[in-house]
Amino acid sequence: MSEILIKNASHVLTMDDTRRELAGADIRLKEGVIAEIGQGLTSDGEVVNAAGCVVTPGLVNTHHHLYQTLTRAVPGGQDALLFGWLQTLYPIWSRFGPEEMFTSAQVGLAELMMSGCTLTSDHLYLFPNGSTLDDTIHAAAEIGMRFHPTRGAMSIGESDGGLPPDSLVEREEDILNDAIRLIDRFHDASEGSMCRVGVAPCSPFSVSRELMRDAAILARDKGVMLHTHLAENDEDIAYSLEKFGCRPGQYAEDLGWTGEDVWHAHCVKLDGEEIDLFARSRTGVAHCPCSNCRLGSGIAPVRDMRDAGVKVGLGVDGSASNDAGNLVLEARQSMLLQRVSRGADAMSAREALEIATRGGAEVLGRDDCGQIAVGKRADLALWDVSSLESAGSWDPAALLLAGPVQVRDLFINGRQTVRDGHVTTVDLPKVIGKQNAMARKLAG
Repeated sequence: MSEILIKNASHVLTMDDTRRELAGADIRLKEGVIAEIGQGLTSDGEVVNAAGCVVTPGLVNTHHHLYQTLTRAVPGGQDALLFGWLQTLYPIWSRFGPEEMFTSAQVGLAELMMSGCTLTSDHLYLFPNGSTLDDTIHAAAEIGMRFHPTRGAMSIGESDGGLPPDSLVEREEDILNDAIRLIDRFHDASEGSMCRVGVAPCSPFSVSRELMRDAAILARDKGVMLHTHLAENDEDIAYSLEKFGCRPGQYAEDLGWTGEDVWHAHCVKLDGEEIDLFARSRTGVAHCPCSNCRLGSGIAPVRDMRDAGVKVGLGVDGSASNDAGNLVLEARQSMLLQRVSRGADAMSAREALEIATRGGAEVLGRDDCGQIAVGKRADLALWDVSSLESAGSWDPAALLLAGPVQVRDLFINGRQTVRDGHVTTVDLPKVIGKQNAMARKLAG
């Protein structure tokens, strides 16, 4: 792998252990890692001029449903709460196949890249018409994203009192067997890994307690992480109390779903005891502020979580409930929501950016990512602060206050995947055209 020197960056926000901020700095990338940081560095390899740019670690997305980029702004679901929104979309998603899964994943991944994201998880929990998790894994490998796909599942359909239609649920034995297949084929636990597979039953209202427990046992036997939705809104809490006789936090703890190898999406309605449980057990949270706003779920208690020591990262969630997939906008929204609920000093721009980078890496168990330090992976975002959005900014390093909201350049594992605002690894206009044709067919 060739060497790249990022030269003369105006600001470097390292997010390292001391949270250093450097001016006029150079960063040498070699063999997929950050080899040197300093001033006046030289190189025989490619030199990227970063004058006028803020350099940050690549952003980390801890919760997404990539397939949903094909169902943005669907009529009938635009103004619904979570359960009604799902019931509108399930019949549409049941018509997907492998091609839809692959293309929608590439669109979603490209959108994330343009917003500075270098590492993303994905929660795929339905597999109609021959679709498999392999489809999205291949899409990520082609586009060059560092990827944490999770094998989701739904096993309780409408006829058994669940929310999803029976056509989208699977036998629990088949779910577990396929998870084993995927882990054995694709999971790479090594440092610098480009693909790590997780186990992720969809939610407490779409799978059985037995599957949740068995999934936790399987994941720990295989040494992979666990993920699901939890405590997303008031409907979610009411369902847990009615069906299980307890709040979501106790449900999770009883079934083995707390610990350093677990992260839960949303957690909007966690109470104080549940926050303390997550802090003690080192359970992670994927905070999805834009989706929570769009579905009227509420404002997650991120300030309380952070103060208690809970690991918190950001997630764009699905593009059918956001409807965007821009991670830097997610970070800004997180900051604004904490301020509107707790006061203007509740969260700084730098803290929100830390949650979007180092925080997300910690949630996903990636201590090799999320910061700019020698020996860490060469995942970097370059933001042009000489452009219109930042004109007049006194503190360009306060990126979330004045922008920009798209990167100029992006490096993943030392490979440049965005150059001058364009994705370099796929023919993006062709992919977008294919996606739009698919969406028109689904709508017709």
